[in-house]
Amino acid sequence: MDLLNIFKEIEKIDPEVYDRLDSRRNAMKQFTNISGKIALAAIPFALGSMFNKAYGQASSATVTGVLKYALTLEYLEEAFYVKGVATPGLIPTAAATAAITTIRNHETAHVNFLKSVLSSMGGAPASPTFDFTAGGTFPTVFSDYNMFLAIAQTFEDTGVRAYKGQAGNLSGNATVLTAALNIHSVEARHASHIRGMRRALGTLGATSALKPWITLNQSGIATTAVNPSYAGEELTTQAGVDISALGGNIGANSASEAFDEPLSMEQVLPIASLFIKS
Repeated sequence: MDLLNIFKEIEKIDPEVYDRLDSRRNAMKQFTNISGKIALAAIPFALGSMFNKAYGQASSATVTGVLKYALTLEYLEEAFYVKGVATPGLIPTAAATAAITTIRNHETAHVNFLKSVLSSMGGAPASPTFDFTAGGTFPTVFSDYNMFLAIAQTFEDTGVRAYKGQAGNLSGNATVLTAALNIHSVEARHASHIRGMRRALGTLGATSALKPWITLNQSGIATTAVNPSYAGEELTTQAGVDISALGGNIGANSASEAFDEPLSMEQVLPIASLFIKS
């Protein structure tokens, strides 16, 4: 068990985790000394105790279910970018390769973090196997760079809305909610960057009007197959207030862009299941 690597992965996503313990130094000291006192097989239980201290109520069925759901989505994204970076000739430039590699690394960090937390609660599910053609709907996803970016944008936009959709279920556990929203913010930056890459290419519906955020329920992708990921984003009313009519008629576009609408688990799972083989 590479404890140092586990501590590093946790710290990447939740930099304040050690503030909830004694300190990073003391936490590392505890696990440096422990091997001389207990059997190696007992170390996971000690690690689990540490997580229970740091994450309080995170063993509840609701929170565990949300984290398993989030891990499935992160597995999906990680596998997608791993295959994309590894596919010869798919990504055309060094700059694009560097950007996609960075996103891949972020997704791997998310996967490792969620697996570590879930392991402390009794076990993390294994990664499903994926079909990124979605049963032939996107047959050129790893041979056409433009299609690859379009699917990447869809995954990232869906991820942003999916994390927001679970915020209410985590509201009783501020620590887990904070960690989830940290991942949510990174997914939003991924979505923005991918959208910029697509706009620069101007293909598959990515015109110069494509923005770093979602406008109405427009994907900017020239296929209706991705529409479920954007359904509901055209909402312009928040807390009973029609934002589009405020301040001298802000308009529907700006009003819809000001808020990301959440997607429920029931909405996201059918989208993800298109790419899951088993």
